[in-house]
Amino acid sequence: MESGQQTALIEDADRALLVLDPLKRRLLQALREPGSAASLAKRLDLPRQQLGYHLRALEQAGLVRLVEERRRRGFVERVLVATAHDYVLDPAMLGVSHAVDAQDRHAAAHLVNAASAVVREVTRMRSAAEAEGRRLLTFTIEADLGFERPQDFEDFSAALARSIADLATRYAPGGDRRAYHLLVGAHPAVANTPAKPVN
Repeated sequence: MESGQQTALIEDADRALLVLDPLKRRLLQALREPGSAASLAKRLDLPRQQLGYHLRALEQAGLVRLVEERRRRGFVERVLVATAHDYVLDPAMLGVSHAVDAQDRHAAAHLVNAASAVVREVTRMRSAAEAEGRRLLTFTIEADLGFERPQDFEDFSAALARSIADLATRYAPGGDRRAYHLLVGAHPAVANTPAKPVN
């Protein structure tokens, strides 16, 4: 039996501190497959007595759950599994400014706020879909671009906005249509990283 869901969103600081703790992070990674304190101690080369406190903390926080109890030589061995394969920290935990004018599409803060919302909302919806046995339908398009002059950047963003406005009109939400949110952003490429093919 593997961990229940692929991704879980961490929205509070107490649980974030747990998943960021180096030892607890190793335990969560190991518990993508069910394990007991004894099996984890052997796998991670750590004293079993050291793991009890950390496993209880993870279980109380809902980051691992009990899947089986085995009776062994006078004691009960508890088998745990992580509640998700990966954990994503909600960027809003550190405070996201909403003071940026939503119409200022060239403000870096606007892009950061929008990207933070994507992390938060898509992770929530993915978790909900997985709980219902569904796949969350999304798409991602990435491309590397080059602009010789600042005006080229302006021209490109204006042309892209016109194209998206046309498509948004054609595929406007409403009626029986399933609504989607489209986010398009661009930022300077990170230095010394190879260009990716368009996908």
